[in-house]
Amino acid sequence: MSLPELKTCFSQLIKSNSISAITADGDHSNLEVIQLIQGWLTDLGFHCQMQAVKDSRGKYNLLASLLPRNGVTHGGLLLAGHSDTVPVDEGHWQQDPFQLTERDNRWYGLGSCDMKGFFAICVAALKELPLDKLNKPLYIFASADEETTMNGAKAFVEQYANQDNFCPEFAIIGEPTGMTPVYMHKGHLAKGIRVTGRSGHSSDPEKGLNAIEIMHEVISQLQKLKQALATQYQQTAFSVPYPTLNLGHIHGGDAANRICGCCELHIDLRPIPGIPLQELELLIRQYLSPIQQRYPNAVDIFSLYPGNEAFGGDLNASWTQTAAKICGQEPQVVNYATEAPFISLLGCQTLVLGPGSIEQAHQPNEYIEMSVLNQAQTVFKELIYNCCLK
Repeated sequence: MSLPELKTCFSQLIKSNSISAITADGDHSNLEVIQLIQGWLTDLGFHCQMQAVKDSRGKYNLLASLLPRNGVTHGGLLLAGHSDTVPVDEGHWQQDPFQLTERDNRWYGLGSCDMKGFFAICVAALKELPLDKLNKPLYIFASADEETTMNGAKAFVEQYANQDNFCPEFAIIGEPTGMTPVYMHKGHLAKGIRVTGRSGHSSDPEKGLNAIEIMHEVISQLQKLKQALATQYQQTAFSVPYPTLNLGHIHGGDAANRICGCCELHIDLRPIPGIPLQELELLIRQYLSPIQQRYPNAVDIFSLYPGNEAFGGDLNASWTQTAAKICGQEPQVVNYATEAPFISLLGCQTLVLGPGSIEQAHQPNEYIEMSVLNQAQTVFKELIYNCCLK
């Protein structure tokens, strides 16, 4: 068995375009990345299952399983991550985003940090472990479309939840956390609100229905909701300890001398654990219901893209404390979203933990510091040892 060195694995993963985009013209299949990971893990003795993801454009999930020779099928560890990346910011990269570039003790490339490099580091760690001596199962999961719909993680949970022959006790999602265990994060909900009025000449306002004026009422109600969220829901572990509501984008009207016939607002909400997205959507509709009643068929609320539930782990759980001890870092909470809410539905104790900084995610000239590569391999080897070999 001759597996590529770490840098070669990084380079091959970065070279393989696996961009996820909402629109079809910018979207790419992740098949090439999945096949690379599948090949490496097969060479390491894993049994690999590749599954097409429904409602996607040629996207695939991969589950690689390595069961111990003692016949144990329960427990063990799941190492999980996404195989896709965000689109390239054209004109902002100083080097080819699909070419691994080494400079200033950093490896630059799209997905180096977020988060295709995680799989290369896992392979490097696995090469140095006595995998023929496992006492409990070890799984590697590579998902599709995390950066857009999370359909890969959703399909994975739908397929494997409550299966008797797939019961990992622990899970790590290798998103960039600076190798600090993350046990809780906020969710994400993005909604659009469109007000459809009736245009006309500005000289006779009564003959029209001004969408901007109605949107003013909508914003007033949303400001009340924003205040209610801040006062009624609290989770002090977060630096911003309450759900947030941001008015992010608005446009409407086309001329100063016309009554505005349409106005659209985009909002972003970040719930804390304990507030399901369904409840948050209901609150939005409750606050805007009086306006909808006053102006029938004028106010439409719609989703901009699929939301993501908040993730609420346990600071005092044995898995959290074990990972903290191995990493030498205190567990933290973060404000960004991951696949952790889906993976935790499998019944495993779940943490987010991976190399690189979240500050590099979704940025041009994305990189990972070379100094963290050995540390990450050591940590993953220790976690695998504690869960599957000890």
